[in-house]
Amino acid sequence: MENPSNRILVIDDDTELCDLLKDYFKLEGFDIEAVYNAEMGVQRALSGEHALVVLDVMLPGISGFEVLRRIRERSGIPVLMLTARGDDVDRIVGLEMGADDYLPKPFNPRELVARVRAIRRRAVSEFGKPAREEAKAVPDAKPGQERITVGDIDLDRASRRVLKAGEDIELTSVEFNLLEELLANAGQIVGREELYRKVVGRGLSPYDRSIDVHISNLRKKLGRNSDGLERIKTIRGMGYLYSRPPEPARKGEP
Repeated sequence: MENPSNRILVIDDDTELCDLLKDYFKLEGFDIEAVYNAEMGVQRALSGEHALVVLDVMLPGISGFEVLRRIRERSGIPVLMLTARGDDVDRIVGLEMGADDYLPKPFNPRELVARVRAIRRRAVSEFGKPAREEAKAVPDAKPGQERITVGDIDLDRASRRVLKAGEDIELTSVEFNLLEELLANAGQIVGREELYRKVVGRGLSPYDRSIDVHISNLRKKLGRNSDGLERIKTIRGMGYLYSRPPEPARKGEP
């Protein structure tokens, strides 16, 4: 049986494109399974047999957005969406619904492989298994090494779990890595260029708003601080800052 960490599911009704990707990805050490309709695509994406899904927005019958919605209801598997070139609405909607990245058609297969590798580097542990399925929290982890805790948010790097006041928060792989970077630098501004490089795996390009959409998704999932203020602040022209929660008043202080 093939290594699941090298298996990519492509959901696209363009059979010629799928055949091209099969040949190209094989040379890069990946195994491609192609599915040409939406219903079967959802079933295969939820099978647990793949490391990542490449999903076309324009599918006959059920749209790629509906496929993504059904996948996200039950799985956090990384999803890269293929969108029409120049259609910013499709890209933004896909990201808001939980896609990890997007690539406009037509594209260079080499760029698709590069983006797949970037997502995999951040979603897979050193043992080649999805990190979220590997182990639960490590009790003996040193502060700042395996866990990051800021206020009521606890992020465990080993198990890739995020807890808010003890309750699990489901994040996509990109959202997790973005939050990890912000929490590790809580109270400091992290530049957009740096976030793109570390989280998305590529440089910042003009008019690319994907990080902004992921930030918006994080804000919705995490809610506001206990003081009612946003946890993640936008610093215009610079980047983002994860604000530290207010210190509890000491005894005897007003």
